[in-house]
Amino acid sequence: MIDIRPFASLGAFRNEWLNAKHHFSFGHYRDPARMGFGALRVWNDDEVAPGQGFGAHPHDNMEIITYVRQGAITHQDSLGNVGATKAGDVQVMHAGTGIVHAELNKETKPTRLFQIWIMPDQRGVKPGWEAREFPRADGEGLTVMASGRPADKDTGALPLYADAAVLAARLTPGQHAAYKLAPGRAAYLVAATGEIKVNGQIAHERDGVALRDEPEIDIEALGDAEIVLVDVRDKS
Repeated sequence: MIDIRPFASLGAFRNEWLNAKHHFSFGHYRDPARMGFGALRVWNDDEVAPGQGFGAHPHDNMEIITYVRQGAITHQDSLGNVGATKAGDVQVMHAGTGIVHAELNKETKPTRLFQIWIMPDQRGVKPGWEAREFPRADGEGLTVMASGRPADKDTGALPLYADAAVLAARLTPGQHAAYKLAPGRAAYLVAATGEIKVNGQIAHERDGVALRDEPEIDIEALGDAEIVLVDVRDKS
């Protein structure tokens, strides 16, 4: 099953500093057919204006991954963590028993990011935050950036308290990235930039692509493309 979710069909929210698109129900956007996908609960496509951001607010029992596409976002939390995550890099926050955090664009240009929430397999864990650089070259295939899968499989990835993985790749026109989706798993992917083919079906820039029961996933770049893929347990 491959379900292409056009960017224009996504939920939307906009105010004076935030331009957001929601792949799944979030905030005031409610669609019973889009309450998540497997253990993936949220995928927001956000543009944050310079000098603005999300003020201090609480979370608990959720794995929250932020992939910065342009600019940088500065994280501050109730544990005393402070750090800026730049374009192409990733941060992971374990909300666990509870954490209060803020995400601010302290840059002079808009920051664009994906915020991805995955339901944890372990509740009530100690909250935490970590960010990491992930240099990637065109055509290297999918790099695992965050994972709760066995350590010997995903060495170097930021840890998750969820049986899930977040991967990314950069491709030039005609290059392919391959991914094997195990039984009982679901994958959701978005081309942050560029047009792609997924198992022969075209997806435009920032469309969502939901996959299940597709053992082999072939992603072909039709132009310069940056891809983010999430592999989760399929709870359907």
